[in-house]
Amino acid sequence: MTEYLLLEALAADPLLAVGQSISGYLEVGVDGLARGFVFALLGVGITLVYGLGEVLNLAAGSFAVVTILLTIIAVDFGVPLIGAIAIALIGIGVIALLIDKGLLSIVYRSEDGERVLLGIFTTLGVAMAIDGILFNFFTGRYSVPISLGSMDIAGLSVRTGNLIIISVSTVTLVGLFLFFRETFTGKAMRTITQDEVGALHCGINPRKFRTVIFVMSAVLIGMAGVLYGLSSSVQVISGFELTVYALIVSIVGGVRSVSGTILAGIFLGLVLTYSTFIIGAYQAVLILFLVAVGAMTVRGEVGL
Repeated sequence: MTEYLLLEALAADPLLAVGQSISGYLEVGVDGLARGFVFALLGVGITLVYGLGEVLNLAAGSFAVVTILLTIIAVDFGVPLIGAIAIALIGIGVIALLIDKGLLSIVYRSEDGERVLLGIFTTLGVAMAIDGILFNFFTGRYSVPISLGSMDIAGLSVRTGNLIIISVSTVTLVGLFLFFRETFTGKAMRTITQDEVGALHCGINPRKFRTVIFVMSAVLIGMAGVLYGLSSSVQVISGFELTVYALIVSIVGGVRSVSGTILAGIFLGLVLTYSTFIIGAYQAVLILFLVAVGAMTVRGEVGL
């Protein structure tokens, strides 16, 4: 009965119908923007490692899931949420450091295409090992343990979690740009990316900075995982899904371009969210892949 009354009201007042339709699309747009920023952080985590060391990190999604689970464990031990997130980010950084020192050292001894291929197999093995361990202890769905409502902004109902995601992501990405532009470490990393031989002549040790960037990217991916967990629940297998999204975003953005990856993440997040809203979740994934392929084709044709 209520539905019929609503339809009659909309039919009687077309302006009301248009207004509600516009506000609905704007609210979905905020959701898409938040998802896009998470995609951007995930993609940048892939791009940084590949740009500096030509290693495609297929364990990215697993890093994100591990960070969420570490946050939940810390909260269960009575640690306040902010402290739990800090502990989780430090934890995933330590895990990344151990992986870098133990496994990636072998990968970095190889060159060019061999390094890329060996990196794929190594990080894929890491992802499978992490997921295999987690499956023994975590069999449900998990999210960051916090209750967030929504607020009205200019007549729109906006989820608080989305505002947090957008704000934290923006601050993180701006900080990343400042790091690469203003600090010695950031400038050294840019030098290695542009001319590794020249960097060696300048006394810069590429191996040391590759360790730094791998740990940094893991923390960045971990942050993306925590933000993702504010609005969505994950299970162990979600790591694969997040890795796929990260790879798509990084490839569409240019693989080595941080700014391109950020733009690609935001764009594809909006595409996926609006497609889900309009035609449903399963078809939306197909649309996402088609748009990604189209974007890569256009970029190749115009020489970007």
